[in-house]
Amino acid sequence: MRLRNPLLASASPLSQTLHGVRRLADAGVGAVVLYSLFEEQLRREAENNELMAAQGSESYPESLTYFPPTVDSGSRAQRYLRLIERAAAAVDIPVIASLNASTPGSWARYARCMQDAGAAAIELNIYYLPGDAGVDSAAVEQRHLDVLAEVKTAATVPVAVKLSPYFSATADMVHRLDDAGADGLVLFNRFLQPDIDPETLSTVRTVALSTPADTRLPLTWIALLHRRIRACLAASTGVEHAADLAKYLLAGADVVQSASALLRHSPEYAGVLLQGLSDWLSRKGFQSVDEVRGLLAVPESADAEARERADYVWAVRKANSGFYENY
Repeated sequence: MRLRNPLLASASPLSQTLHGVRRLADAGVGAVVLYSLFEEQLRREAENNELMAAQGSESYPESLTYFPPTVDSGSRAQRYLRLIERAAAAVDIPVIASLNASTPGSWARYARCMQDAGAAAIELNIYYLPGDAGVDSAAVEQRHLDVLAEVKTAATVPVAVKLSPYFSATADMVHRLDDAGADGLVLFNRFLQPDIDPETLSTVRTVALSTPADTRLPLTWIALLHRRIRACLAASTGVEHAADLAKYLLAGADVVQSASALLRHSPEYAGVLLQGLSDWLSRKGFQSVDEVRGLLAVPESADAEARERADYVWAVRKANSGFYENY
């Protein structure tokens, strides 16, 4: 896709309505990722519809072909498709659909419907925490590949995979997804599990917005993967200032996604980020984003493991040195 700039509004409550999508587009973002359609929601809705359709089906012959009118009309999936259609017609930037899945299922059908409704691309948000001790790492990795394969069989628009950072061999997983046809990789999904309140003795389901401190892990992997895979790289998490945009681009990100900053300040804050990036480029003497992208990525000729180990050792020694100086 050709974008007017590298800043994308990632999936969030801001893209749940046509009005929200318009505000983001008017604020200047290069593309909008709609809020996620969750596997669990679709499965639950399908099960409810089956129960409704089956009620009374044995009562008399006429009921065998009867389906309640609410089975399809007004369903979550249909509302999502209508939003895609209306948003794609209302704004002049790409509208990207988002599927949040953890298991292979009927994703091909949904992906194709999203494409037909006007989605310029599909982001597969594969959020899976393998809590079953009987599931090994190979099965976890294969699940990601299976979900991607199912969607790729149906969709011809670009498909990006939003990954967790918690693989034992992240680079290998990225290369396998790249080989399997992923057009883009979004690094990374955020860990959004509950906290614990020791006073009420209960779990607390809250979502904390990201901060610039959260950029370190995506920065590291983007710098390592730049030009080592075919798929595009999208940075996600921790964008609060224009400097964070610049960092991700210097590391090698093709695009940078933001949600927390836009939720914290308003959709119009996208214009502040973009103006700040433009001012930085001018101040540093760069004529375009292309001149910046990957400038500080790990060179292809370098030993990536040795480079990261050296950076780690330097950081630890620097921290230890400062500690002993103070004490």
